[in-house]
Amino acid sequence: MKKSLNIFAVGACLALASCMGTTGGLFSGIDTASTVGNIITSVLGINKVSETNLVGTWKYSSPGCGFTSENLLAKAGGEVAASKIKSELQPRFQAVGITSANTYFTFKEDKTFAGKIDGQNLSGTYTYDPTTGQINLKTLLLTLNGYINTTTKGISLLFESKKLLTVLQTIGMVSGNTTLSTIGEISKNYDGIRVGFEMTR
Repeated sequence: MKKSLNIFAVGACLALASCMGTTGGLFSGIDTASTVGNIITSVLGINKVSETNLVGTWKYSSPGCGFTSENLLAKAGGEVAASKIKSELQPRFQAVGITSANTYFTFKEDKTFAGKIDGQNLSGTYTYDPTTGQINLKTLLLTLNGYINTTTKGISLLFESKKLLTVLQTIGMVSGNTTLSTIGEISKNYDGIRVGFEMTR
């Protein structure tokens, strides 16, 4: 029950972020000068990770957010919007209990992976296209398409918000909690947005 309530907090936050479609609220409290240089890290497929560099263990460090094109990032409000979304997610992820100790992925050279999300096991095989940053994670129960992007401190592992909900449901973190379908609402007001985890070695 506690786990479901905690994950509900994350879903509620993502639903809140989806309602911030106007840029007026996005620019408050954000230093635009400090974020301009990070725009490239918020556009998927530009700052790519090589297959060699992907191999290894990556631990959760903070919430992640990215857009599938520069035009869509600009439409949403630029890097300011991405920074605002991540700042809103941070306390919710903390409330859930997601840490570097219980949320991590290990990618191996033989194209298998293993990891945990909030202590829940996830393992299988993966394919990765370094030219686009697209990654495909295949487990016994689901196939998940996402993106790998370079950040200033490591990588980000990002998914469509609805896909992230699918992962949480499949590994049993929110089983039976239909209210959490609101986690997918974030995509309605932000075309091309992806959410997930920023990770470091």
